[in-house]
Amino acid sequence: MSLRDEIFEQPAAIARLLDMQDEAVREVARNIRERDIGWVYLAARGTSDNAGLYAKYLWGAFNGLPVALAAPSLFGVFQTPPRIGSALVVGISQSGQSPDIVSVIEEGRRQGALTLAITNDGGSPLAEATELVIETVAGPENAVAATKTYTTQLVAIAMLSAALTGDAEHRKWLGRLPSLVEDTLALDETIKDASARYRYMEQCVVLGRGFNYATAHEWALKLKELAYVLAEPYSSADFQHGPVALAHQGFPVFAVVPSGKTAPDMITLLTELVQDQQVELLAISNEGSALALANTPVQLPERLPEWITPIPAIVPAQLFCYHLTRAKGYNTEGPRGLSKVTLTW
Repeated sequence: MSLRDEIFEQPAAIARLLDMQDEAVREVARNIRERDIGWVYLAARGTSDNAGLYAKYLWGAFNGLPVALAAPSLFGVFQTPPRIGSALVVGISQSGQSPDIVSVIEEGRRQGALTLAITNDGGSPLAEATELVIETVAGPENAVAATKTYTTQLVAIAMLSAALTGDAEHRKWLGRLPSLVEDTLALDETIKDASARYRYMEQCVVLGRGFNYATAHEWALKLKELAYVLAEPYSSADFQHGPVALAHQGFPVFAVVPSGKTAPDMITLLTELVQDQQVELLAISNEGSALALANTPVQLPERLPEWITPIPAIVPAQLFCYHLTRAKGYNTEGPRGLSKVTLTW
């Protein structure tokens, strides 16, 4: 199965997760409530770390859970783990095999913490080390660049949030995700045509904010590992604290601008970048004013609750990276220097 196949498999993978893991997610939520958990300590690497950024915003916004992102080297390299016994200690990993993530979970259990794995392999060392597991059931992912394992991680995180709140409206939106992602896949030919414009691009910045700060990081990671573009992700707020000096005529700026609370400030910034610095703007958005500013507008299918937008919004970014890689003449299936499972200590 190719990278493109796996991108297009995402609606089915998400539907499978919603169907097969509902009770497991409810069990995790019951344990969190019973233990009166007040905060989360989350360990991940690479794409899974970007999923952790989504959890930081989602669980903070709707579940009142502060999320601290772990420094795994404290557990392995320095052997000076912090006190995490009162936390929900979460490991997120596609393969569940990286020793440094497993070491965080093992130390959490040693200190008496409740532990959870979100992984695509229910028999992995990570899953075996934890008390609770949400298996993302994405199926085998052969391409080195993670796509369906990322979106299913996001969905698992959102499922747990909804189970903790009991919000029926959130559950309804989760049920719509397979069709929403299917709608974004219909943009494939449009994105393929647009990607040719960026064939000679060597660097860019990727902007997002709030829930889509994770999207900016994941899009930038895919640009680096597939198309070998030096892509730097920023919160649109952080970008104004120094990195905005990078902007100049023709400089590529990619932005994720869904409707919601973050849109007005992002649109103000993008307006200044386009009108004053004359940057080259690619925008994934369902806001007409953001799309009107863009040299390359990519329209999300409809107006959605902002918290759910990182799931459909990453799909056109995945397609863009796939087609840009092909336009540049690189191998979409075997990025140089990378393997499917990366083991770090």
